[in-house]
Amino acid sequence: MGEMPFETIESAHDYVKLLREQVLSVETDVVADIAVAVEERAARRADALRLVDYKLRQLDHHLGASSRILNDLRALRRLLTGEPWDAAAAELPPGSRSEPVAGRVDA
Repeated sequence: MGEMPFETIESAHDYVKLLREQVLSVETDVVADIAVAVEERAARRADALRLVDYKLRQLDHHLGASSRILNDLRALRRLLTGEPWDAAAAELPPGSRSEPVAGRVDA
Protein backbone atom coordinates (compact mmCIF):
# COMPACT_ATOMS: atom_id res chain seq x y z
CA MET A 1 0.00 0.00 0.00
CA GLY A 2 1.09 3.58 -0.66
CA GLU A 3 1.90 6.03 2.07
CA MET A 4 -1.09 7.89 3.45
CA PRO A 5 -0.74 11.69 3.42
CA PHE A 6 -2.07 12.11 6.97
CA GLU A 7 -0.68 9.15 8.85
CA THR A 8 -0.42 11.17 12.03
CA ILE A 9 -2.43 13.80 13.83
CA GLU A 10 0.63 16.04 13.56
CA SER A 11 0.73 15.81 9.76
CA ALA A 12 -2.99 16.62 9.54
CA HIS A 13 -2.47 19.53 11.95
CA ASP A 14 0.41 20.83 9.79
CA TYR A 15 -1.78 20.60 6.68
CA VAL A 16 -4.63 22.52 8.33
CA LYS A 17 -2.14 25.17 9.45
CA LEU A 18 -0.79 25.58 5.90
CA LEU A 19 -4.29 25.68 4.45
CA ARG A 20 -5.32 28.34 6.96
CA GLU A 21 -2.28 30.46 6.08
CA GLN A 22 -3.22 30.24 2.40
CA VAL A 23 -6.84 31.20 3.12
CA LEU A 24 -5.66 34.28 5.03
CA SER A 25 -3.37 35.22 2.13
CA VAL A 26 -6.20 34.91 -0.39
CA GLU A 27 -8.51 36.86 1.92
CA THR A 28 -6.04 39.77 1.90
CA ASP A 29 -6.07 39.75 -1.91
CA VAL A 30 -9.86 39.64 -2.01
CA VAL A 31 -10.14 42.66 0.29
CA ALA A 32 -7.88 44.59 -2.09
CA ASP A 33 -9.99 43.41 -5.05
CA ILE A 34 -13.14 44.66 -3.30
CA ALA A 35 -11.60 48.11 -2.93
CA VAL A 36 -10.75 48.16 -6.66
CA ALA A 37 -14.25 47.03 -7.63
CA VAL A 38 -15.82 49.72 -5.42
CA GLU A 39 -13.52 52.35 -6.92
CA GLU A 40 -14.46 51.20 -10.44
CA ARG A 41 -18.14 51.27 -9.45
CA ALA A 42 -18.48 47.60 -10.40
CA ALA A 43 -21.28 46.85 -7.94
CA ARG A 44 -21.96 43.25 -8.99
CA ARG A 45 -18.27 42.39 -8.88
CA ALA A 46 -17.90 44.07 -5.47
CA ASP A 47 -20.91 42.14 -4.14
CA ALA A 48 -19.53 38.86 -5.48
CA LEU A 49 -16.15 39.57 -3.91
CA ARG A 50 -17.82 40.41 -0.58
CA LEU A 51 -19.48 37.00 -0.72
CA VAL A 52 -16.09 35.40 -1.44
CA ASP A 53 -14.65 37.28 1.54
CA TYR A 54 -17.49 36.06 3.76
CA LYS A 55 -16.97 32.44 2.65
CA LEU A 56 -13.21 32.71 3.22
CA ARG A 57 -13.86 33.99 6.74
CA GLN A 58 -16.20 31.05 7.35
CA LEU A 59 -13.55 28.65 6.06
CA ASP A 60 -10.91 30.26 8.29
CA HIS A 61 -13.23 29.87 11.28
CA HIS A 62 -13.77 26.17 10.52
CA LEU A 63 -10.07 25.57 9.93
CA GLY A 64 -9.32 27.22 13.28
CA ALA A 65 -11.81 24.91 14.97
CA SER A 66 -10.31 21.91 13.16
CA SER A 67 -6.83 22.93 14.30
CA ARG A 68 -7.99 23.11 17.91
CA ILE A 69 -9.70 19.72 17.65
CA LEU A 70 -6.56 18.14 16.19
CA ASN A 71 -4.54 19.69 19.00
CA ASP A 72 -6.96 18.28 21.57
CA LEU A 73 -6.75 14.84 19.97
CA ARG A 74 -2.95 15.01 20.01
CA ALA A 75 -2.98 15.94 23.70
CA LEU A 76 -5.44 13.16 24.52
CA ARG A 77 -3.38 10.60 22.60
CA ARG A 78 -0.28 11.63 24.52
CA LEU A 79 -2.16 11.47 27.79
CA LEU A 80 -3.51 7.99 27.01
CA THR A 81 -0.25 6.57 25.68
CA GLY A 82 2.08 8.24 28.15
CA GLU A 83 4.00 10.00 25.36
CA PRO A 84 6.10 12.93 26.51
CA TRP A 85 4.41 16.30 26.06
CA ASP A 86 6.15 18.83 23.83
CA ALA A 87 4.62 22.25 24.56
CA ALA A 88 6.19 23.76 21.42
CA ALA A 89 4.34 21.24 19.25
CA ALA A 90 1.04 22.36 20.74
CA GLU A 91 1.42 26.03 19.84
CA LEU A 92 -1.60 27.59 18.20
CA PRO A 93 -2.02 30.96 16.54
CA PRO A 94 -2.83 33.77 19.00
CA GLY A 95 -6.48 33.93 19.95
CA SER A 96 -7.20 30.39 18.79
CA ARG A 97 -6.96 28.59 22.13
CA SER A 98 -9.88 26.32 22.82
CA GLU A 99 -11.46 25.87 26.20
CA PRO A 100 -9.45 23.54 28.42
CA VAL A 101 -10.38 19.89 28.32
CA ALA A 102 -10.67 18.16 31.69
CA GLY A 103 -7.31 16.52 32.37
CA ARG A 104 -5.64 18.27 29.44
CA VAL A 105 -1.88 18.24 29.80
CA ASP A 106 -1.19 21.61 28.12
CA ALA A 107 -3.53 23.69 30.28
